[in-house]
Amino acid sequence: MNSRSTPFDELDRKIITALMANARTSFAEIGTVIGLSATAVKRRVDRLRETGVITGFTATVKPSALGWRTEAYVEVYCEGAAPPRRLAEVVRNHPEITAAMTVTGGADALLHVRARDVEHFEEVLERIRQEPFIRKTISVMVLSHLLPESPEAGASQPAPEAVPGGAADVR
Repeated sequence: MNSRSTPFDELDRKIITALMANARTSFAEIGTVIGLSATAVKRRVDRLRETGVITGFTATVKPSALGWRTEAYVEVYCEGAAPPRRLAEVVRNHPEITAAMTVTGGADALLHVRARDVEHFEEVLERIRQEPFIRKTISVMVLSHLLPESPEAGASQPAPEAVPGGAADVR
């Protein structure tokens, strides 16, 4: 985020709300709803992007359409204190990990994993467990999404292609 302080008002909130609901909404449409010209909306969106409030625009895609038919959350337990930087390096090497965070509680990290099927998930899990500082993992398979419109129910990257001996890097 930009270090300079920028006013953030109710109109900015309305613009952000409209863009979060549909990032393809035109500035003119947003302006009509909130009482600004398209040019004024554009200036505000540009400022919100420049200051790091808006970090990007994306499409939400049905995961199964991309080949992601299996989904799980994996708790990762490390030997000793694994630094977050090292954990970040590891998860970047697994394109099936769609989100990863350090957490409080017993586990050191929580991974959101998407895979083609259970066999692919098992292969991903084995690759994760091969890391020398990972002591154990506990997995929880997702059966259904109770909030189907949530970001977690969507996907922002395609399923990796099957590669003998490992996963393809899709970045």
